Amino acid sequence: MTSRPEYLPERLALISDVQAAEYISAGLLEGRDDVPSIALNKVTEELPGDDARLSLHRVRDLIDDAMTKFRDERPTAADAWLAPRLHETLRLTRREAAEKRLWTYMALGAAPDYVVWRHLSEPKADGSPGRVARDKFVGPHYKQTFARLWWAAELFRDGSDYQPVVVACGNQDMLNSALRLDIADHRPTALALVRLMERGIVRTGREVNALTPAVNAAAATLMYDVIAPDVERDGEPLRDWIAGAESALPSPRNSLPEGPEEAAVPEEVVQRLVAHFEELFVDAPVRGRTAEERE
Repeated sequence: MTSRPEYLPERLALISDVQAAEYISAGLLEGRDDVPSIALNKVTEELPGDDARLSLHRVRDLIDDAMTKFRDERPTAADAWLAPRLHETLRLTRREAAEKRLWTYMALGAAPDYVVWRHLSEPKADGSPGRVARDKFVGPHYKQTFARLWWAAELFRDGSDYQPVVVACGNQDMLNSALRLDIADHRPTALALVRLMERGIVRTGREVNALTPAVNAAAATLMYDVIAPDVERDGEPLRDWIAGAESALPSPRNSLPEGPEEAAVPEEVVQRLVAHFEELFVDAPVRGRTAEERE
């Protein structure tokens, strides 16, 4: 199995997909080979300054703890635990998080062993080995191992409260489908989807995969930000939270961290969308659901 990099610099760095391609071997994707970390770090771009947020070892310690905590469980269980803590540890702006080269470096330079541990498929019936999809190292934000967790935490948190993130990331279909949709950028919509899961109205992967397209399609004619307006976002709490990284303790392991002290979404706005989405779900084509079950 791919092991922890032998060389870890003090800070995270950037690496392009073109540069990364040389190090994404068939052996790595099958969990047999390690990344030559010394060689890889020679071609990376250093991040300027000495910002505490970009300390590699803070992130690496968190990832090590995730692998230890969930070593006897299915690796998918780690997502709901790691997503809020990764978000709180890095304290990125959305503009910074849009830098794809940072996530590629995290996957190849900081924690390729985690990527393999989390995403290696089971060996096939014909005896061929399991494999990690290449896009878990260099894919878009809704597929790449660490980008998908950060963006899930960013889109599903309710101000400083990460509990909705835990719920969303606890269902792989919600995590995989909602991140692809522009509607998830509307906080009341994202939280309404979580409320349907919390209430048990939407439970299975099939139900999630029926609900999210229905909600997305309805957005073409019904503007959710008009019928369920969010509060105006104030950038000051985010700036204060980022500045606090210099003196912040490591993200708590046994309780949820706290995000920036932004205003929460008004509950009445969320409930307005919950009622609407519940109506959409009644008619959504859930694979295997009978007409009687819709009643």
